[in-house]
Amino acid sequence: MNYRNLIILFFCQLISATGQIVIVTLGGVIGSSLTENQSIATLPVSLMVVVTALSAIPATILMRKIGRRLGSSMASLSAASAVLIGAYALHIQSFGFFVLAAALFGINAAFSQQYRYAAAESVDQKFVSRAISLILLGAIGGAILGPELVTRGRYWVEGAPYAGSLISLSVLFGIQSLLLMSLRAFHVQDDGGSEVNVRPLKTLLKQRVFIMAMLGGTVAYGAMTFIMTATPLSMHVVDGFSMEATANVIRSHVLAMYIPSLLSGFLIERFGLSKIMMIGVLGLFLASIAGLSGQSIFSYWIALVLLGIGWNFLYVGSTTMLTYTYKPNERFKAQGINEFCVFGVSALGSLLAGTIMYLYGWYTLVLIPIPFLIMIAVGLRVTKNETKILIRAKI
Repeated sequence: MNYRNLIILFFCQLISATGQIVIVTLGGVIGSSLTENQSIATLPVSLMVVVTALSAIPATILMRKIGRRLGSSMASLSAASAVLIGAYALHIQSFGFFVLAAALFGINAAFSQQYRYAAAESVDQKFVSRAISLILLGAIGGAILGPELVTRGRYWVEGAPYAGSLISLSVLFGIQSLLLMSLRAFHVQDDGGSEVNVRPLKTLLKQRVFIMAMLGGTVAYGAMTFIMTATPLSMHVVDGFSMEATANVIRSHVLAMYIPSLLSGFLIERFGLSKIMMIGVLGLFLASIAGLSGQSIFSYWIALVLLGIGWNFLYVGSTTMLTYTYKPNERFKAQGINEFCVFGVSALGSLLAGTIMYLYGWYTLVLIPIPFLIMIAVGLRVTKNETKILIRAKI
């Protein structure tokens, strides 16, 4: 087990999570202040997720050619540049520049989502779920640091609220770039683009377990992004709660997303992938039900906490399940199509969140994920035995 890589990736995940929390928390609020058309207030966050989805496959192609270390380090520098553009947008009060900054930030998000695969490739197959959980655990630091940057950095730059928060992020991403360059060789080596004995994508897609893993991750991330993106708008803009109260709910949500990582890897090893993923489905379902209980601060808090817990179990389980469906030299192809689907749907959810929020309200919004969760529950039941066979064969 490559502990050095895991520690580096842990801190890189912390920095990426900090940046994403700041952008998600402020994206809709800043957007609302920079445009008179409130229905497009979430466009910065939405485009960030769109670019993340569009960058998923190019990111895997680039890393296959030049390696995870250099590719990820370059992406960190692009994130540092993006948040500086965002700070400039606030200085000149330009909605267009802020949208551009958030979109460019999405490039790094596509690379940072690969950290969990890098962790999986730093350990033996039997420890993959633990490694993935450990890296995701790094986001707990982001859950603490991100909201602090939002609230404390608000007035650091006179005349440009929140510009100080974004400038601070640029420093963090510069540090992240240096950390990534210090990664050591992975357990699974980069193949330089070799196509020897690589199965075509359509063959991978014929595996029901591959489809299940991809759909599980897609629904987990899609539902989470959809509701989380709408929460600051619903709480702060519509219901009039303070930014501090809104940031605290988002902080609790992100902590709930990642604290279960202390246990999820071990629970997967103990009880099996399908059972833990089913618990994730249940958590996301209960989040929707909690969202219907009211629009008090506590109602938002309990809904977002359940949303985070459900996301963790379903997402960690889905990522672990995916690693059993491909050979080492197929990993970038499999990971690329998976990330494209996950963040493509997340982008759609993020794009629709603001519009649905303003047209139909919070209660309608939280009901929308339920049919998709039922689909995942049925799929997990159908593929349960196939999953067990794949795991035995790989280990």
